[in-house]
Amino acid sequence: MRKLILLSLLFTCFATSAQEVQIDGRLQPLLTDFFEKCKKYNIEVHEKLFKLQSIDVVNTLTVSENGSTLGMLRRNEQGEVVSIEINWIALMDPEILKVVAFHEFGHYFLDYSKHVCDDCGEIMAVVNSSYFEIIRDWDNQLQILFEQSPVYKRKLGTPIAYRKH
Repeated sequence: MRKLILLSLLFTCFATSAQEVQIDGRLQPLLTDFFEKCKKYNIEVHEKLFKLQSIDVVNTLTVSENGSTLGMLRRNEQGEVVSIEINWIALMDPEILKVVAFHEFGHYFLDYSKHVCDDCGEIMAVVNSSYFEIIRDWDNQLQILFEQSPVYKRKLGTPIAYRKH
């Protein structure tokens, strides 16, 4: 009986303290795929996920002929990431959406605080001249994304260095 009461109390505390994360259904399959890759590399994401308020497609990011912001991490006043936002324009092509989503997920869940290069044909570049080349090389791109990530390198005890291309 005591165990049952204790388990019930723990469940109630967990259920009331757990934050609900609003996830846009159009991004859910990509997030699920990303989490499967995290599992492969033994990267824990659960705790970080529940620190977010949302993972959403938005119409508030810059879209212009001089350059668009296809995704970003939104922070609160304390500088903590509260949401992952993907520009609606990325929905125009499923391959662009996939690269942009994995890029933003990489920033948050893999701790990429910086981009790895300006335009080098990798998921974590500042600019990608060809999202389609990245997609054609997807398995290799994922290996680079995960094995070069700050989270993975910390697990291995490898120094973290960003490269300039």
